[in-house]
This record gives sequence, structure tokens and C-alpha cells, in this order.
Amino acid sequence: MTHAQFDPAARQQLAIAAVEAKTRKDLTWRQIADTAGYSEAFVTAALLGQHALPAPAAEAVAELLGLGADAALLLQTIPTRGSIPGGVPTDPTIYRFYEMLQVYGTTLKALVHEKFGDGIISAINFRLDVQKVADPEGGERAVITLDGKYLPTKPF
Repeated sequence: MTHAQFDPAARQQLAIAAVEAKTRKDLTWRQIADTAGYSEAFVTAALLGQHALPAPAAEAVAELLGLGADAALLLQTIPTRGSIPGGVPTDPTIYRFYEMLQVYGTTLKALVHEKFGDGIISAINFRLDVQKVADPEGGERAVITLDGKYLPTKPF
């Protein structure tokens, strides 16, 4: 049976335990995702309290991290999503994404509406990928792909 969480506290505590176990065992998110059999972004989000994992994946991840049967069960519950408390984020990395949307949010909206019409880009039927690439001018660049299904607004 599918169960839902309505208090994010349990998943937040599990996220803390998962990150501590990941650090203690010197694992990467990729290694954990490979164990689960799902994408690195999806499994990372699940362990940070934003998605439910199917039972076999939850059990494999809990075993890998040494979290136990209760954690495996909790990883299968539908969480209360949204990990950023109200207000402007203070973590520098998260703030930069906030800043990007402050600068480019209206541009993204205008371009999506011009190309697709009135509607939204789904965050449910969605894929996320993060790649590190060399910058021809020196250093490195982050290539972040947000791939969401377009959902048109439907009059009713």
C-alpha cells in the first residue's frame, strides 16, 4: 500500500542519517544511485526527502547505507515536498539558483509561452542532470539540464 508523510520531520531526520552514512562510508551519490537503479538526481532527491523510492530500491539503499528496515520503509513513503523554508535561501549554492530565477525567471516564462503556449513545465514528469565540463577559457563549467514535460493550460 502507498503511504504519504504529512510532517516532513521524519524525512528530514532520515536525510541527515543518510548523508552521515554516505560520508562515513565514503560513497558518492552516483554509487548510491547505481545501487538503487535510478538516476543520480532522483535518488539524491529521494534521500534528501523529496521523492519516494520503490521498495526494492529503498531496501537496497538502506542496506548499502546501513540504515535499517524502518528507514527502507520511510524511503517508500510519499514525502511532503519542498526543502527550502520560506524567505530568501542563505546557502550560497541554493541562493545562486534563486538568483538565476530572479534574473531569468521572466525570460524563461516568456520563452516557454512563446514556444509552447499558455502552460507550465512539469516538475513531476521531470528529469534533472548535472555535468561538469571543461571551460575553454579555463576552469570548469556546470551544465544543468532541466527536462520537464510541457503541460498546457486547459480551459474548463
